[in-house]
Parts: sequence; structure tokens; C-alpha cells
Amino acid sequence: MRILLVEDEVKTLLSLRQGLEEQGWTVNTATDGEAGFRLASAGDYDVIVSDITMPGMTGLVLCAKIRELGIRTPLLMLTALSDTDDKVAGLEVGADDYLAKPFEFKELLARIKALARRPTVQLRKENILRYADVEIDLDTKKVQRSGREISLTPREFALLEFLMRNPEKVHSKIAIAEQVWDVNFETGTNVIEVYVNYLRNKLDKGANKKLIHTLFGQGYVMKEDS
Repeated sequence: MRILLVEDEVKTLLSLRQGLEEQGWTVNTATDGEAGFRLASAGDYDVIVSDITMPGMTGLVLCAKIRELGIRTPLLMLTALSDTDDKVAGLEVGADDYLAKPFEFKELLARIKALARRPTVQLRKENILRYADVEIDLDTKKVQRSGREISLTPREFALLEFLMRNPEKVHSKIAIAEQVWDVNFETGTNVIEVYVNYLRNKLDKGANKKLIHTLFGQGYVMKEDS
């Protein structure tokens, strides 16, 4: 199961992520609503867990924005607010459940499992992934950046799709080989570097910001930092 966890309190976020990963689940995290929205709109999650009270984009705004995109992923709100009106506000913008802080971790697990069992109706009219100013259509295999159409080979497209489904996370060459090539990685080959460079040259050509970054000794990451 894939979980998106959005929480601005770092200690709480790390504690919850550790507990969820111990369940064998994949957990992507964000410490603010803006980053959470980017991940939610580009990824494919079974459940989204978000705090309500965050600086900048609140959990309520985050929920409303992803529902506007037609994303129907079950969403659990974490809130320190006990007022009924606040809880109702969360449900009205599209949240599926809420859990008041402080809470027992086992209750959080139970809520997540219950939400994951619900049938989800996906309302997206198009099978599209978006990150920053990049948009890829998974049906037509078209790629655009700031409205500029980019022609990619099937392997380059698969690599971009993987990075856009997992943005702002460092991926080793081994992980990319296993996920994109679906083969065991041979340490003596530079095929990953070659295709990353192919994709980077096409994607970043004429753009103000680079999106695909190399972290030497670690791997590659897709992020908006220049």
C-alpha cells in the first residue's frame, strides 16, 4: 500500500512514517501543503493522510484542490481542532475521515486500513501526471513542458513517468534499473546515466529551471530547485 503523509511537525512526521513503513507500506512525505499537493497530483496513492493546520496551504485547501482535479484517493485529516464546525468543514471539502490529536497509533492504522478498503471512483477525465510545469499523458504518451511538446522514446517516457510518480525523492541507479528496465542492474554499465542525460537534455532545453538533478554517489532526483 502507498501512503502520502503531509505533516509540518517534523518529529511527528518521522515517527508516523517509521510506524507506517514498519507495516510494510511505502510512505511518501511532505512537510507543507504545497509539496503535498504536488505529490498527490503526480502520484498514485491508496490513502492520503494530512494535517489540517499547516502554514501556507492548509490541509483543507490541499483537500479541496486535489478533489478539483478529480482525484478521489481516500483522505484522512489529522486535526488538533475539536470544534464540530472544523470537522464538518473538512468533510465538506472532500475529506473521508478525521482523527483528532493526540491519538493512538493503532487507531490511525485502523482508520487507514478502513479507508483503503473503500472502493474508489476515479473521476479524472484524463490519465495525466503533472509536476511543476511538466505534463505527461499516459494514454497518448504526449509530454509537454510549459506548453512545449517534447518527443521522447518509449524508454525515456518510462523513465520520466517513474520520476514524476516519485518526485522529490532520491533514486539510486539500481532502483531506476529495477523499476524502469525491470532487470537486475549490472554495475559495469552506464545505461542509466546515458538515458538520464538524454531525458534531461530534452526536458530542460530552453527552461529556466532544471528538474532532473544528479546527487553524486546517491542517484537522481526530480525537484524544482535550480
